[in-house]
Amino acid sequence: MKYLIIGAGGTGGSIGAYMTEAEKDVTLIARGMHLKKMQDEGLKMDTTRKGNYTVSPIKSTDMEHYNECPDIIFVCVKGYSLKEVVPFIRHVADKNTIVIPILNIYGTGSRLQEELPHLLVTDGCIYVAAEIKEPGTIWQNGDIFRIVYGVREKKELRPELLEVAKDLRESGIEGILSDNIRRDALQKFAYVSPMAACGLYYHVSAGEVQITGEPRDTFVKLMKEVDALAVAMGIPFLADIVTTNLQILDTLNPTASTSMQRDIYAGKPSEIDGLIYEVVRMGRKYGVPTPTYEMVEKKAREDGLQ
Repeated sequence: MKYLIIGAGGTGGSIGAYMTEAEKDVTLIARGMHLKKMQDEGLKMDTTRKGNYTVSPIKSTDMEHYNECPDIIFVCVKGYSLKEVVPFIRHVADKNTIVIPILNIYGTGSRLQEELPHLLVTDGCIYVAAEIKEPGTIWQNGDIFRIVYGVREKKELRPELLEVAKDLRESGIEGILSDNIRRDALQKFAYVSPMAACGLYYHVSAGEVQITGEPRDTFVKLMKEVDALAVAMGIPFLADIVTTNLQILDTLNPTASTSMQRDIYAGKPSEIDGLIYEVVRMGRKYGVPTPTYEMVEKKAREDGLQ
């Protein structure tokens, strides 16, 4: 199948590199110096998982110059960039193209489906610690690399989605076609949202949350509030979310931080609305108390973060 990956940051770049190594037909959409470096020198991967190496050549271009029709589109941009990519998807997709969004924000698939009513848009999430180290280089600082995706309605299931899982596995990525993507995507959100909120509130990286203390206690409180939301939404987690997520946290490089934090510290647009403020709104909608999230929201708004 022909794959298109929109966004070549830590998420999209890692997927593109691994799948290109496995000789899958993949094109990365990027821009600026990051794109130029990939086109001229390939994509450099600095990893704790596979060492340091370069994937070259790697198919990469910008939206203006992409002229193929993909079977599968992985959307790997930040939540605030979704509006920018919708017209592009409409332009390059045909009626058989499947869109798999892999974003931090819960419910992205449903919102994209409204914008792309003639395509199948699934939901999806990813477990990976990776970021752009410098133009043309991805830093992947952890062993976990898992993509979970699926349809919200069983009647929408198509054979191509099974093939995606096979292609991902052959590329060294754990690909899971979920039978309950609403729950599984919310479970991923129950890690990244509390971690982003905790990291921002205390201005810390993973290392400070890996040790006993107030940041770790707050991280647990935030997870429990999302856990209560899952129950109220009728999609309770099958696993103990606190134990599961602490295990994930404790395997990370101590210097790891969330992309939301990095964007805020760099003065860039961030996903704070979808990762933090949205949880407070969901709490009000479902009648679930979220005092810890409200504490983080209050401080963030006082700091002028929107």
